[in-house]
Amino acid sequence: MSNVSVSNVREFNTVPDGNPKVESPLAWSYQQHPAPRASGQAGIVLREKALLGHLVLRGGAIVLDEAVRATLGMSLPAKPNALEHDDSGERSIQWLSPDEWLVIVPGGEEFKLERALRQVLGDAHYSIVNASGGQTVLTLSGDNAREVLMKSTSYDVHPNAFPVGKGVTTVFAKATVVLRRPSETHWELVVRRSFADYCYRWLLDASAEYGIDTQ
Repeated sequence: MSNVSVSNVREFNTVPDGNPKVESPLAWSYQQHPAPRASGQAGIVLREKALLGHLVLRGGAIVLDEAVRATLGMSLPAKPNALEHDDSGERSIQWLSPDEWLVIVPGGEEFKLERALRQVLGDAHYSIVNASGGQTVLTLSGDNAREVLMKSTSYDVHPNAFPVGKGVTTVFAKATVVLRRPSETHWELVVRRSFADYCYRWLLDASAEYGIDTQ
């Protein structure tokens, strides 16, 4: 692993050199708990966006916004629970709390982005945590996606209460997840690695009555 010293912070690139084989948090789950075959059209489509780069930013909104715009070309969402994507849809920033944002980028970009942010921020008061290895993203779509969510979380997922571009930290089953709605047809669950297998199996069970496609 390579490391770089920026000011008084020592950074570590958590992706080792040599492109070693990596597995998603759900690799074991796919082998041990395959999804049942859907008879006919599946009402639920479940996918994993594995091995993405996750950075948690904390600090003053004005200072962080300037740094994020300079390095990522995006602005921090200022509205509570807001979710923003870049033009490609591959990079997102989500408001988590008044001084906290979650940035998700394609896997492999996170270390470069963290280093660039630290260089721009300099001696400002802030925190950047690389949570890439500790989280994964599940996407849920299909005609019955909202019905599955209604069975799984107490948060109101009606379109009037949960429009496109919203994301919240909430309880899903008995786990804590970040629930997001990036588009009219898709939902995302940002799940901690330790909860990934549990949430995956919960979704398999909750989706069984509608038919589920995981391929």
